[in-house]
Order: sequence, then C-alpha cells, then structure tokens
Amino acid sequence: MNQVSPISIVQITDMHLFAAENHHLVGIPTRDSFQAVIERLKDLQPELDLLLLTGDLSGDGTVESYENLQNLLSPLKIPTYWVPGNHDCAIAMDEILNLGLLSRRKSFERGKWNFILLNSSVPECVHGHLSAETLNWLDSQLKILSNYPTVIALHHPPFLVNSEWLDSSTLQNPEELFAILDNHPQVKLVLCGHIHQEFEYQRHNVHYLGTPSTCIQFKPKSATFALEQKPPGFRLLKLYPDGNWETWVERVSYFHPVELKAKGY
Repeated sequence: MNQVSPISIVQITDMHLFAAENHHLVGIPTRDSFQAVIERLKDLQPELDLLLLTGDLSGDGTVESYENLQNLLSPLKIPTYWVPGNHDCAIAMDEILNLGLLSRRKSFERGKWNFILLNSSVPECVHGHLSAETLNWLDSQLKILSNYPTVIALHHPPFLVNSEWLDSSTLQNPEELFAILDNHPQVKLVLCGHIHQEFEYQRHNVHYLGTPSTCIQFKPKSATFALEQKPPGFRLLKLYPDGNWETWVERVSYFHPVELKAKGY
C-alpha cells in the first residue's frame, strides 16, 4: 500500500471536434460525446491534478475547433497539456491552446514526475514520425532533467495493435525512440492516442498505453476500418513519487449509434 499521495492524471484523446458544433463523425456528434466525458470529469475534478490531451483534438484543424475545445475544457479549471495528432493543425494549436490553464509547454514536472510531450504528426500524413530534432530534444531533456520517474506522451503508438489498417499508420520510426528510452531507465510510461481503443504493451520496463477515444471506437484486431459500439472513454492514472503507478480506463454512459459501415475515415 502506497502511503504517499499520488498525483492524478487524466489522458483524453481523439476528440475530433469540428468548427461546426453539430458536426458528426461517422454518425457520432463529437461535441456531444466529448461533453459527456467533461461532465464525468467535473465529478472527479477535486482530485485531478492535470489533463493530457494526446492528439486529434480537432477533426478539421480549424481555429474554431480549438476555440470550441477551450470552451468545453474551461469549466474544469484543471491544468491541461497537449500534443498534436494527424488531424490537427499544430500552428493553430500553438496560437489558440495557450490561454489560462491550457499550456503548450512540452516538458514540465508535477508531483515528482517528469512529463515530456512529443509531436509525432507529419503534415498531410496519417502515419507518425519523430523528427531527428524531436528525438535529439527528447534525449537532451532526459539527460538534463532530474531522475524523477517520467511519462512520455505522443499521438502515434510506437507499436503494432494487430489491426492491419491501423498498423500502417502508427509511428514509423519506433526503433529510434526505443534506442533513446533504453538509455534512460527513469521512463516508466508512454501514453498514446490514435488507435481509439484500450491497449497495453510492455517493452523492457516501459509500459505503453493506448486509450479509447471520446467519440468513435475502433474495433480491435480488424483487418480493415471497423467500428465498435462502445461508449466514449478516457484513462485515469495515479502516479506515486516512488515511481509506482496505477491506471484504468473509464467509459461514460453516452450512447449514439455509429455508422458501422462508414468509409473514408
């Protein structure tokens, strides 16, 4: 039993908000499904220390979609950090998502844990890639920061999820990431978005966690694009100063029929 109070983190991912608040993504009104998650987080708010948004916050990359996100998050009054995904516009995010408790900082410390956020998005591409500049920055941060246990967050998972169509768009240079992480044993967790499903993978002593979307859920182990009728979700993490951690996924009681045969995601 851990005697020291942990910090409580929520990972929220793949909201796919649009400029038009009533826009649907394969049948799901993404603003409404995200609002259902927000309502649950309001209940948890007194015990939450920060939010990590791991990409595809927008579905159309518009300034208006990020303003909608700001408005939805504002009532929570929780410090919030983010990384872009393949549907995002990093330039618009930098301009808009840096007010109040929303921060564009990519390296910070909370509760004797370090957090490092990486941009794995590639303009006009669905797949992910970490540039040499990003990898060098990651390595330098891990060298100069304290040896506190460390969380890394990025949109594209550096592993395969046994879904042929999704596995073509994960991180394209995972070995370069692993080469750095192997030299820094303080890294405990890597949080990812993109796959719209709960997933866990362990490599050496690092745990890689995938998390459900706040809108549509991809059907696991599917060769082609397929959806699953599961409600929106998010991930809760409790991080203890000694490097131990606990995590679980929570889903909210929101239902809206999806277009299971939709194409062109």
